[in-house]
Amino acid sequence: MWYWSDHMANWGFGGFFMFIFWIAIIALVIWGVVTLTRSGTIHAGGGAPRREPLDIAKERYAKGEITQEQFETIKKHLQ
Repeated sequence: MWYWSDHMANWGFGGFFMFIFWIAIIALVIWGVVTLTRSGTIHAGGGAPRREPLDIAKERYAKGEITQEQFETIKKHLQ
C-alpha cells in the first residue's frame, strides 16, 4: 500500500512542474504578441492603413521632394 501513495506523490510533484511549464509557455506567447503589437510589427487591421496616391503626392510636394510641375503631372495622371 505504501508504494501506491509514494507513486501518487511523484505524479503530483511532476504534475506541478508540468503546470508551471505550460504557464511559462502561455506567458511567453502572450508576451511575444504584446511586444510585437506595441512595436508596430503586427497591425490590428491586417496592415498599415491605405494611403491614397494623391495624398502621398501632396505630402511629397509639401516636403519639397517634387516640384510644382511634377505635382501637377502626377495629379493629372491620377484623375
